[in-house]
Amino acid sequence: MTAATHSTLFPQVPDSADAVLDGLDPEQRAVATALHGPVCVLAGAGTGKTRAITHRIAYGVRAGILQPSSVLAVTFTNRAAGEMRGRLRQLGAVGVQARTFHSAALRQLQYFWPKAIGGSMPRLVDRKIPLVADAAAACRIRLDRGELRDVTAEIEWSKVTQTVPADYAAAAVKAGREAPRDPAEIAQLYSAYEDLKRERAVIDFEDVLLLTVAVLQDRRDVAEQVRAQYQHFVVDEYQDVSPLQQRLLELWLGDRENLCVVGDASQTIYSFTGATPDHLLDFRTRHPGATVVKLVRDYRSTPQVVRLANGLLAQAVGRAADHRLELVSQRAAGPEPVFTEYTDEPAEAEGAARRIRELIDSGVPASEIAVLFRTNSQSETYEQALADAGVPYQLRGAERFFDRPEVRKAGIALRGAARFGGNDVLLDDAPDLPSQVRAVLSGEGWTPQPPAGSGAVRERWESLAALVHLAQDFAAARPGATLADLVAELDERAGAQHAPTVQGVTLASLHSAKGLEWDVVFLVGVAEGMMPITYAKTDEQIEEERRLLYVGVTRARERLHLSWALSRSPGGRPNRRASRFLDGLRPGSSAAAGRGGAGGAGGTGGVERGFSGAVSAPAAPGGGRRQRSPARCRVCGRTLTDAGEMKLMRCEDCPSDMDEGLYERLREWRADQARRSGQPAFCVFTDKTLMAIAETVPDDEHELARIPGVGRRKLGRYGADVLAICAGRDVAVDREGD
Repeated sequence: MTAATHSTLFPQVPDSADAVLDGLDPEQRAVATALHGPVCVLAGAGTGKTRAITHRIAYGVRAGILQPSSVLAVTFTNRAAGEMRGRLRQLGAVGVQARTFHSAALRQLQYFWPKAIGGSMPRLVDRKIPLVADAAAACRIRLDRGELRDVTAEIEWSKVTQTVPADYAAAAVKAGREAPRDPAEIAQLYSAYEDLKRERAVIDFEDVLLLTVAVLQDRRDVAEQVRAQYQHFVVDEYQDVSPLQQRLLELWLGDRENLCVVGDASQTIYSFTGATPDHLLDFRTRHPGATVVKLVRDYRSTPQVVRLANGLLAQAVGRAADHRLELVSQRAAGPEPVFTEYTDEPAEAEGAARRIRELIDSGVPASEIAVLFRTNSQSETYEQALADAGVPYQLRGAERFFDRPEVRKAGIALRGAARFGGNDVLLDDAPDLPSQVRAVLSGEGWTPQPPAGSGAVRERWESLAALVHLAQDFAAARPGATLADLVAELDERAGAQHAPTVQGVTLASLHSAKGLEWDVVFLVGVAEGMMPITYAKTDEQIEEERRLLYVGVTRARERLHLSWALSRSPGGRPNRRASRFLDGLRPGSSAAAGRGGAGGAGGTGGVERGFSGAVSAPAAPGGGRRQRSPARCRVCGRTLTDAGEMKLMRCEDCPSDMDEGLYERLREWRADQARRSGQPAFCVFTDKTLMAIAETVPDDEHELARIPGVGRRKLGRYGADVLAICAGRDVAVDREGD
């Protein structure tokens, strides 16, 4: 989900300091005007915390109380820092530094390195895993891909908690961490990793913080110079601060108290990285005279969504729960959350895709819909289901908007037109900025009407269309703006990764959805074993899983769908149940033991049962639906549960009798289909589906329909071609309808 592209992104700069305060509610105004001494803002989801703190900075700057260059605002992601810079610019507070902890520390480290350490600063590596792999090889320890990732995470946790290799084992036990390998082995790998970095003269991102802390601790002159530069500090998402980041903040502050922190203990979901809400919860203890402001007016979500969110936290236990905020929706009533139970995970994905298709057909923009899941491994099933339903989607965490080739090319074209536009015949009949942008981008593939399909061609068009819409909004907000002004705006946005809206349903993990919002949210896989996740054992881990679901619920503005499946695979044993977190909140369930239940937070709910028995499956040629039966390996007969194995209809380890020649012919045919329809190849058929076809060599539509990945739509569109190829016949290149 990228920021919406509408005229409110380009508001007029307030004409005075008092005008900066216009439109703030009483609590937000209290934040904005509390400019001295320590300030703690406890801000619930959707309560306008970013609005409050940016207006605080802007009001202080515009009133002459704060010098822009003396303010340092820090947060945790480049996107959030970029958004903060953009808002400050729109409020007339130019010159304020808004950065992540790492970028602020890196900037200081680069500046002071020659003076404090001498020589050239080591190269910063952006990926640890290759180094960890080399360390494992040096230690003669074999790690598979998953173990490499897990060991890397343990090293990162050790560094942000300031734990050295020799102390890792004891620290991990004390923190209750379940080490992915023997703690002694991880300590050995951690030590070897550090040795390799020194040998290769490189540092990692955690080193940036550690080295900055070391310089500020050891060099009083450097610390005094930094403190002379920055007099006022603002920290967003303070519940996510690690011990190392807290130490850096203390060194920046010195003995001063011009600090404003903003956070919500109920949104602490990154403890596995070393984040802890303790610094937020202990703020009044460390700063007895602090001003504390609570923001509970929720402007994002409807009362129905807020009621469910409050109900989730009402059952929570632990220290963070003791400081929970009871949200109060400021929006008009909306539909009740919908709870749906499915027989298996593929049926759940098909059900979500079908509903999404209906929403889009009814006029809901695809960009205002999200599917959120607990683990990234759940993504593939939903990618396939959405592709089968003809729904465009984008993966959160995939290629960034301004890094896309078509966007880079469009930027070059716009920059060239801005520089030499007077000699460009394309612009002769373009009297205003939007028409100039349309003229330039028409040469890059933009057309007034979108292309058919939902593949690569459509994705490229959507990127260019987003730039066209941005130009229209920019021109409406700033009459007289030139092409050069727009190029400058795009450069600013690229630096902040502040992308315009791209049409497509967002697929994202709950962790990566933090800080985002959509009109419609589908929370899928809300079942025991996934939410809470199986490896969450301790009370603290269980409560963090509850908070993660709370974050997911509070991403929804208007409509919320929660679903779960009774079994993983079609025909599997229905031994799953809905998450315990929904007990007492969904109809037909009793309240769990905890803090006194949900207090009616669940309401009546919009109950909608999923399929029972006969589920959404490919139609048999004779009409009607066929029952799903257990998926079994056709070689050894074992029941299959892995999605990839189910597509192959055999265990990965069982011998394959695939017709290699047929497989290659199918791949060539698929490539041609993808090229002519403008789709990625996997949207036609995945590799696993083609392998299954080449292994079974179906004779008729009934046999082809039984292969997982061949849905009703694909059977109708591609069935004749596939069966012809399987029979050894040539397929006409120019089939109509493709």
